[in-house]
Amino acid sequence: MKQAWIVGVAALGLAGCVSETGVLPRLFTPKPETPQAALDYYYATIPDSALPKAPAGLSLPAEDAVLSRILLASCLDEENPAPTLAQLASEPADLLLMVGDNVYGDRDGRNYIANDADLVELRNAFAELATKPEFLAARAALPMMVAWDDHDYGANDAGKEFPFKGLAERVHEVFWGLEDEDVGAWDGTYYARSFGPDGQRVQVIMLDTRFFRSALTPTDEYGVPGKERYLPAPAGSMQDMLGAVQWTWLENQLQQPADLRLIVSSIQVMPTVHGWEAWSTMPDERQRLFQLIQRNDARGVVFLSGDRHSAYLYEEDAILPYTANELTASSLNVSFATELAEMDERQIGAAYPPENYGAINIDWQARTVRLEVKGSDGTTVRENVIDMADLGL
Repeated sequence: MKQAWIVGVAALGLAGCVSETGVLPRLFTPKPETPQAALDYYYATIPDSALPKAPAGLSLPAEDAVLSRILLASCLDEENPAPTLAQLASEPADLLLMVGDNVYGDRDGRNYIANDADLVELRNAFAELATKPEFLAARAALPMMVAWDDHDYGANDAGKEFPFKGLAERVHEVFWGLEDEDVGAWDGTYYARSFGPDGQRVQVIMLDTRFFRSALTPTDEYGVPGKERYLPAPAGSMQDMLGAVQWTWLENQLQQPADLRLIVSSIQVMPTVHGWEAWSTMPDERQRLFQLIQRNDARGVVFLSGDRHSAYLYEEDAILPYTANELTASSLNVSFATELAEMDERQIGAAYPPENYGAINIDWQARTVRLEVKGSDGTTVRENVIDMADLGL
């Protein structure tokens, strides 16, 4: 049924491009052979000017700039007030990482949208974000790097099967001003940047865990703790988190010189205790990530994530040649609970469900990295101070 619907929408789009002679322009020949190809042809007729765009933001730090403070945020409902984002915007920092669910463009209120090939709701959500005072304050105050998650991808929990992902990518890249950057030249939204001289170089790797991701394994006990929505895939299942091209690109990035490497994944990397979206739903892929880091002797890795509507800190000695760490910051204004009983074996302290954001503080002289969870008023509510020697540096 969905395929038939896509064909109908694509045909309507192509019909609008027929010339007076009844012949399609050369751009649209030969005839599309699949519904997806027809839809992609239709998307090619949509100009960038028809897509929402954020006001111009600050330029990223210079390549030789020494970074000392980076902020981390996720899960921003554009329809609701965001005082936590306003607080974040008031703080000094070198960089802000927006790591997914930067709008909720797959739903109208609490109702999820289905079969919206033009992604009207997603485009409207970004257009609304572009006028949101708290976002404008952050945009004017802090350079930004961005990743997407499901709600700004266009469909809840979606992966590579999402038929409208081509337009979703364009919406993302045009809004964030990335269409003319390297990321605009390839499928997906992954990219990386490095800052600072040798000995103080920070590499920020923004992964795309949506565009290429295989379908997840549904739970057999919906809502049961540890099995809430999904189960770990069986060994040898051939599921894929990043796609072949992105995996190759990531290995190349891990071979670049850097002291501190911040690997941003919109979904959590280290914990295995829950059954929500996470790398733990694909154990083979999770292990592949850890092995890739080891094989390339990539030191100084810290994982950063969002998605969970609660903040967490994690630490483990067994998965990398040095201590692995993760900071999850979520959410800016979509908090679901006041406390959570969830406790992963790698977890440092209790979860923090109220509105929050994260901070990565780098003290190059003291050789420490301090990961912080910040409450809505800017107070530090959780922290983990890491000696750089424990990151293999």
